[in-house]
This record gives sequence, C-alpha cells and structure tokens, in this order.
Amino acid sequence: MPPTIPTHSVLGPGDDGRRFLAPDTGELNLGPPPLPLRSPFQVTREHRRFTEFADAVRTHRYIGLCWGPPGVGKTLSARHNAGADDWDQWQPPFPEHLDPVPERVLENRTAFFTPTVSATVREIDQGLPRICQQISFALDYADHGVVDPFIHRESRSSGRTELLIIDEADRLKNAGLEQVRDYFDRHTMGVILIGMPGIEKRLARYPQLYSRIGFAHEYRQLAPEELAAVLAKRFPAENDAADGGLAHATAIATIVRITGGNFRLVDRLLTQIERVQTVNNLTGLTPEIVDTARQALLIGH
Repeated sequence: MPPTIPTHSVLGPGDDGRRFLAPDTGELNLGPPPLPLRSPFQVTREHRRFTEFADAVRTHRYIGLCWGPPGVGKTLSARHNAGADDWDQWQPPFPEHLDPVPERVLENRTAFFTPTVSATVREIDQGLPRICQQISFALDYADHGVVDPFIHRESRSSGRTELLIIDEADRLKNAGLEQVRDYFDRHTMGVILIGMPGIEKRLARYPQLYSRIGFAHEYRQLAPEELAAVLAKRFPAENDAADGGLAHATAIATIVRITGGNFRLVDRLLTQIERVQTVNNLTGLTPEIVDTARQALLIGH
C-alpha cells in the first residue's frame, strides 16, 4: 500500500521498507505514543501544595527541591503543572502541520525533563538547553506566528522559559548535579529537582548546589478523608441500595486502609475493581469486590 502522504514517507522509490524488519533496527521515535485511557486528573490538596511550591520557585528564580515516597503522585503533579502530556502530543514529526500551542504550555512556560538511568554529562548538557529552548520558541510561535530569535530576542538562551522541572533527579550523578547547577547559573529561570526521600540529605553534601536551594517541599500521601472523597467521586453510592449504602461505605474504607494513601496503588486497585465489575456484570461496590481485586495485586495484602 503506497504512503498516504508521499512527502512524509521514509520510503524511497521502489522501497517496501523491509529493512525495518531486521532485528537490529531498534525503536523508531517519530513522536510520543498516544496517551493511554485513564481517569481525569484529580486535583488534591498535595497537588495544590505542589502548585504553590512551583509558583514560588518560578517567581523567585531559585532552585526548589521536592521529595516523597514512590507512588504518591509527584510525577503526575509535575507533569500536569508543566502541561507535559499536552506538549508531548503537540510536538509533530513534520513541522509544517502545527496545531495551536497547548494552553497549559502558554500559561506555565515550564520545561519538563527526565534524565535516563545512565544519563551522562553530555546528555544533560544537551538535553536541558534543547527542551528549554523549544518551550521558548513555542511561545514565540504562539505570539508572533514565526520563530525568529534574531528578531524576537527575548527567546534567546531559553529566555521565555520560566521554570525547569527535572524528574527522577536521583539518577543524576555528581557531575550531572554540577551540570544542573552550571545551567541554572547561566540562565534566569527556576529549577525544581524531584526525587525520593533522602535526596535532601545527599544534596547537603554539595554546598555550592545546596546553597542555591531556596524552597523545599515534601510530597506526602493522601490523607484518609481526602482519599475517601476522591473514591466517592469515582464510585458514587447507589441511592436505592438495600442496605442504605453500608456496603459501599465499607468498601471505600477498605480501599483507604489497603492503599494507605498511595496514589499509584489506589489507581491499580481501582483498575482491578473495574475489571472485576466488568467480568461479573456488577455495578455496585462491595467489600467482596475490593477483596477480589486486592488478590490480583502483588502489593496491598
């Protein structure tokens, strides 16, 4: 079958693309994969606290440090704050077809960067300016309809990017942390480092970087009452329940107890609950359904 848009095909004349079947071809990245189906983002108290923290770092142009246990929602909050999902889906492999720049990118002017597990100083040195400059150029394109740093000088040196969020900062080795500090010193933007508990003690051993940290934020697990409210919104009680909603309330309390406020575990447990409901053609939420769903999880017992 010939390509739909010949000018956008990687195939040349008489080329059927069979070379891509070779085992050493590797992964072809012409853009991010489509977003998976998931429930809408829940604005929790912890997310609002993170947003206030990010706004303070952006306003005062300091380095901010955020840490918290795995699964509490640090990355979700950071990506939502930066509009990273919208940005990834907006970036096209063929630049002549451009949709309007996503609103969240225009509002927050935030770059989101995740180093690889074996990130080298070279990768960081090239990756940080690239993503920050792209955000600045996107703002130019939205405002002026053209990207020309010789005319619109404010976008030079990533000048329109106000905040850089670095997720998985634990992966950065000593030289990588020094590269981040050097990049921060050369630009006028705030920087947020997100990592696991203990990263604040590790950074204390590097006084040059540690002295530039102006804000610290510990991302905590959801409080039981807030988690119960989130669950009640996703699984509303049936008004005509024969027991007056007792089974539903007990099931909600069971989920709160099992997950302990861990956002990732909550999401996985709810996915299993919905699967059990679908397989058994059930609509209500009962402790028995929760217990069946819990047995399918590696953790939560």
